[in-house]
Amino acid sequence: MTPIRVFLVDDHALMRQGLISLLGTRKDIEVVGDAESGEAALRKAPRLKPDVIIMDLIMPGMDGAEATRQLRQIMPDAHVLILTSFGTADGIAHALDAGAEGVLLKSTTNSEIIKAIKALARGARFISPEVKELLSRNPPVPELTERQRLILSSITEGLTNLAIADRLGISEDGVKRHVNAIMAKLGADSRAEAVAIALRKHLLKI
Repeated sequence: MTPIRVFLVDDHALMRQGLISLLGTRKDIEVVGDAESGEAALRKAPRLKPDVIIMDLIMPGMDGAEATRQLRQIMPDAHVLILTSFGTADGIAHALDAGAEGVLLKSTTNSEIIKAIKALARGARFISPEVKELLSRNPPVPELTERQRLILSSITEGLTNLAIADRLGISEDGVKRHVNAIMAKLGADSRAEAVAIALRKHLLKI
């Protein structure tokens, strides 16, 4: 079995070393590199082609949300897992909107980190229960991009991801990523629930 290629981004060297030690014991995961900043990640990660990028949210200079946005533009097939100590609802929402597909707090267990890496590697999203609770206690004001509104509107018409991709001129994987971001942003567990929440919050009109 080919190991999952992981790249680490955190401004604290001890945190990176701790993750390297944790993941280095696994045969199914390989740490292919690390960076101390968002700027360094943009230089290093593309040539290493990781499957999953573990990204700190709060860093000097370029923060994790902006680094995520730029990396996803350069590396659309890579999946970003936010691992943060100081998660705020708005900050997490910005990271999810930028293309992150998973969020964990640094207080999480080692087994949860492994579970999240595996989930993202197979194309699923992973939001920890602690983060879901944070978002439910302090819900950010959801902001949908025009493309996200178009995708939600298309879902109300019963279109599949492939049909939506054809309509918007983007890839089916691109639609899936947008749907995952929409569901995470709205705190929904399904496409139908995302549409219902968007309508209830007057974010979508049909």
